[in-house]
Amino acid sequence: MVNTGTFYLLYLAFHPYLPYFAAFSAAFFLSMVGSFFLNTYFTYRTRPTWRKFLLFPLPNITNYLVQSGGVFVLVEWARVDDRFAPLLAAAVAIPITYVLSKLVLTGRGTGPAGGSAQGDDLGPASARVEVVEQ
Repeated sequence: MVNTGTFYLLYLAFHPYLPYFAAFSAAFFLSMVGSFFLNTYFTYRTRPTWRKFLLFPLPNITNYLVQSGGVFVLVEWARVDDRFAPLLAAAVAIPITYVLSKLVLTGRGTGPAGGSAQGDDLGPASARVEVVEQ
């Protein structure tokens, strides 16, 4: 919910100055960096690494395609207000992204720690708080 809220606030901030689709895209990609750290530290309790950071956009590409397609269809075809369409599209995309992000951040067959013992860490993984994904 935190990431969705951050995305939506960014979207609303950009919306008066950009066309709705450009505001959606800018907010999406900016919130993706924050989402990576929220997911690694809190949702999956794993250590952030450069490898995971570089792979993280892969499930988010799916999220972006599902959400942006949903926003377009809702605004252009269903005539939903472009201030609210991203929230409706997110309701469909979030479960899909959750499953794909979990695979990237925890790896297949690794335990909940899923962290790397190599020196590619992006920061300390000392914060351990349970937070619900997006």
